[in-house]
Amino acid sequence: MNLAVQTKASAAAKADAILTVNNIEVIYDHVILVLKGVSLDVPKGGIVALLGANGAGKTTTLKAISNLLQSERGEVTKGSIVFEGQEVQGLSPNQLVRRGCVQVMEGRHCFGHLTIEENLLTGAFTRKDGRAAIAKDLEAIYQYFPRLKERRHAMAGYTSGGEQQMCAIGRAMMSRPKMILLDEPSMGLAPQIVEEIFGIVQSLNEKEGVSFLLAEQNTYMALKFARYGYILENGRVVMDGDAKSLIENEDVKEFYLGIADGKRKSFREGKHYKRRKRWLA
Repeated sequence: MNLAVQTKASAAAKADAILTVNNIEVIYDHVILVLKGVSLDVPKGGIVALLGANGAGKTTTLKAISNLLQSERGEVTKGSIVFEGQEVQGLSPNQLVRRGCVQVMEGRHCFGHLTIEENLLTGAFTRKDGRAAIAKDLEAIYQYFPRLKERRHAMAGYTSGGEQQMCAIGRAMMSRPKMILLDEPSMGLAPQIVEEIFGIVQSLNEKEGVSFLLAEQNTYMALKFARYGYILENGRVVMDGDAKSLIENEDVKEFYLGIADGKRKSFREGKHYKRRKRWLA
C-alpha cells in the first residue's frame, strides 16, 4: 500500500515537472564516462539545486540538458531528457532556447566589447514579437537589476564580476525563458554580491514564474534558496531531498558545509576524516 502511494506520488511529481532527466550517461571523446545514470526532476516554477564538489559532473549535466556537449566532443549515450513533455536531446541549442530553456554559463560569459545594454539585447535575438515588446522587457530587467541600468552604456568587459553575472542572467531573461540552467553563479564573487544575486533569482522565480536548475558549489547558499536538491559525486546522484532535509543531514553538514558535531571543522581536519560518507559504505 505504501509503495503504491509512493509510486503514485512519484508519477504526479513527474507530470508536474518542466524538466525530467532520465538515467542519462555522458561520454567524452567516445571513451571517458562522465555521467553515470543521472536522473532528476525540476517542477514547474521551482528552484532545484545541483550540488557537489568541483568535477562532480554538475556542469556536464547542465550542458547535456542544453545540448552544448557536442562543442566539447561529448554526447548523451543513454537515457532521455524531457522538457515540457517532449524529448529534446536531438534539438540544437538555439531550438531549445526558442522552446524556453536557456543556460547561463559558468564564468559570466559576456561580450566584453559590447555595452551592458547591447549584451542584454542579444538575449532577445530569437524573439519575433517586435521592438516594443523587447523594449518593455528591457525596462523590466532594469527593475530587477538597477545596477545594470546605471551601467547600461559601460563596456561589459570593464564592469565588475557581480555586474557581469547580473548581465548574464538578465540576457537570459530577455529571451523570455520558462527555465534557466544557472551554472556556478557565486563563483569568484564577494558574499554580499552572491546574496544579492540569489535574491534576484528568487524574485524572478516568484514574480515571473521562471524555473531554475542551479549548479552550485556553495551548498549553504544554494539550499537557502532552493526547494529541492540533488548531490552529485563522480558523475552519480548520491543523495537527493528537499532543501531542509539536506541541510540537516549529517553527511551534508560534514562533507559539504564543514560542520561536524555542531562545530565548524578546521581545514586541517578536512583530510583526516574518521568515517566514510554513508553512501560509500
